[in-house]
Amino acid sequence: MCGILGFNWEDSEFLRNGLKAISHRGPDSYGKYSGNGITLGHRRLSIIDLSPSGNQPMSNEKGDIWIVFNGEIYNYKSLRTILEKKHSFSSNTDTEVLIHLYEEKGADFVCDIEGIFSFCIYDSKKKILILARDRAGIKPLYYYKKGKKLAFCSEIKGILENREIRREVNESCLESYFIFRANTLNETFFRNIFRLPAASILLYDLKNNSVKIKKYWELPSEAESRSFSYYSEKLKNLLENSVKSQLMSDVPYGVYLSGGVDSGTLAAFMNRHASQLTSFSVGFEEKEHSESGQSRFLAEHFGFNHHELAIGKSSIKYLPEIVRHTDEPLADPTCIPIYLLSRYAKKYCTVILTGEGADELFAGYPQYKFMQLHSVFAKKFPKLLRKASGKSLNLIPGRILNKGFKFASALGEKGIERFNNFISTDSKAEQYLQQISIFSNEEQSALFGNKNNFYRKYDKKYFNSRDVITSCQKIDFKESMAEDLLMKLDKNTMAFGIEGRVPFLDTKIVELAFRMPVKYKLPLFRQNKLVLRSSVKGIVPEETRKRKKAHFFVPIDSWLSNELSSLKEELLSSQFIQKQKIFNYKYIKKMQENFADSRLYYARQFWSLLIFQIWYKTFIENEKTRI
Repeated sequence: MCGILGFNWEDSEFLRNGLKAISHRGPDSYGKYSGNGITLGHRRLSIIDLSPSGNQPMSNEKGDIWIVFNGEIYNYKSLRTILEKKHSFSSNTDTEVLIHLYEEKGADFVCDIEGIFSFCIYDSKKKILILARDRAGIKPLYYYKKGKKLAFCSEIKGILENREIRREVNESCLESYFIFRANTLNETFFRNIFRLPAASILLYDLKNNSVKIKKYWELPSEAESRSFSYYSEKLKNLLENSVKSQLMSDVPYGVYLSGGVDSGTLAAFMNRHASQLTSFSVGFEEKEHSESGQSRFLAEHFGFNHHELAIGKSSIKYLPEIVRHTDEPLADPTCIPIYLLSRYAKKYCTVILTGEGADELFAGYPQYKFMQLHSVFAKKFPKLLRKASGKSLNLIPGRILNKGFKFASALGEKGIERFNNFISTDSKAEQYLQQISIFSNEEQSALFGNKNNFYRKYDKKYFNSRDVITSCQKIDFKESMAEDLLMKLDKNTMAFGIEGRVPFLDTKIVELAFRMPVKYKLPLFRQNKLVLRSSVKGIVPEETRKRKKAHFFVPIDSWLSNELSSLKEELLSSQFIQKQKIFNYKYIKKMQENFADSRLYYARQFWSLLIFQIWYKTFIENEKTRI
C-alpha cells in the first residue's frame, strides 16, 4: 500500500512537499518522474517484492507509459502468466502487471483486475492521464481541477501543498455529512477538490484539457432465484478463496477481531491457510464498553498470538491528529480506537485483515430489521394510529425500551420523536434516514439553512429497486460504507503504514450477496445474516457463529460533558459561530438546553459539529487544536 501524487505541470517544491505530507502512507521509499510537463510522485510501503525493483513511478520497456499505484492486485499472478507471452518483466510486482495489461487492453483493463487500488497511468504517446479507483472504494483518490491544471493524490493534504490552492469550505457537503457522518459526495469539503467515485475511471486529455469520468462496474440489479444451499455453499467457497488470496504478502500480517461472526469468519479461514497468526482487539477500560472476552475466546480457539488494547479517557487527546489524517470531517467516533489499535499493531504487522462490508452485504444492521417490520406490519395501520403508538413509547420504562435497542433510553425524548416519525411516514427513504441520519431534514434547516428535502432525493435515487431492504443496503454500500467505514479504515491504518484488507468486499462476494434473495439474509423471524452464519457452520465456533451483533460503543456523551467540555464551549460558542458564518447558534443553544433529556441523541450531533470545527481550525484556519 502506498501514497501517490501527480500533476500536469512541473513544480519540484510542490512535489517534495506533497510527498512529505503523505509520507506515512509509504515510509519505505519514494520516487518521482518528471517530463513533458507531467510530474508523478510515489511513497512506497513495501508489501510484495521488497527489492528496489518494485519502486515507483514505474514504466514499460519503452519508457513511454508510466504508473503510480496504490493497492494490491490479488489476481496479478494469473494475469502475469498470460502477459509473459508478450512482455518481459523486471520485477515481481503487481504494479508491472498493470502497465502491460494497459498496453494490451487500454483503459478497460481495469475490468480484469481484482483487488484494492487507486492509480494513475500516464500515456505519453496518447497524451492522456488515467485515474482509477477500485469497485467498492476501498482506496481513496482525490483530484484538483481548475482552469488548465489537474492534480491528484491519495490524500487531500498532499494536494493542499500547492500554494495556489485557496482553502475554502465547500458548504454543499454539509447535508451529506450530517446524514452519514461523512461527506459522500464526489465534491469534497474543499472547493475545486473532488474525490474519484468508487468503480470509476477518470480520463484526462492533456491536449484538450478535458476530463471524462465513467463507471466501469455496478451492483447487480436483479435477484437470482436459487436455493439457499446453493448460496450458502457458494459463499463459503468464495470467502475462503478471498481470505486465501489476501494472505498474499512478503511482510507479517494479522487480523482485527471483534468477537462476532464477521471477524470470526476471517479468523477461521486464515487459520486454515496460515500459521503463527497474530490477532488484535481494542476496547475501553470501562467494563461496560469492552467486548474483549469474545475476541479473546476466538483467539484462544484458533491458537493466535493475541493482543488486547484497552484505552481510557486520555485517548481523546489524539482527536485533532485523527481529524488531520482523515482530510475531511469524519464523525465516526470509532476512528479513535481504530487509530490507536493501528498504532499498536504496527509493532507486529504491516498487513491487517478486517471484517468491513459484511453488515452491508448480509443485512446485519438493526435498522434493516426495523425497515422489514415496518414494511410487513406498520404499514397496515392508519397513520393516526401509528403516530399515537409512537408517542406512547414515552410511557414505557427505559429498561424495557433498552431490550429492543440497547441505547434506546439514552436517546431520550428526541430519540422517541425520531422513532415516531419513522413509524408515521410512508416514505421509504424517510423511514431509513430517520433512523441513521445525525440531523433530520428539519434540524439541518434550523442548523445551517438547508432547504433541500433530502428524503425525497434519496427516495428517487435508491428506493426504486426490487425490495426495501436491498435499497437500504445499496444506500449503505454506496454512501456510508465507501466514505465512512472504508475511509476510517484506510486513513487510520495508513497513518502508521499499515495496509488494511477487506476480504468480504471481494467483487465476487459482493455480486453474490446482491443477487441472492433478501429472505436468505434477513428472514422475518430469524437471526440476521442467515446465509453467512449458515455458510460457516462447523468452521466458526458455535458461540461466535450465533452471537448477536453488538455495537462498539464509544462514550462520546461522557467525553463531551468532561474531557471535551472546554473545547466544545470554545468551538461552539456564539462568538466563534458568528465569526464563522456557517451555522445558526440558536439551534446549538437548543441542543445545549435539551442535552440532559436526550443525552445520546444530542451527543451524536455535538460530536459531528465538534469534529467539523476541529477540521475547520486545522485545514481552513491552519491552526492546531489542543485538548
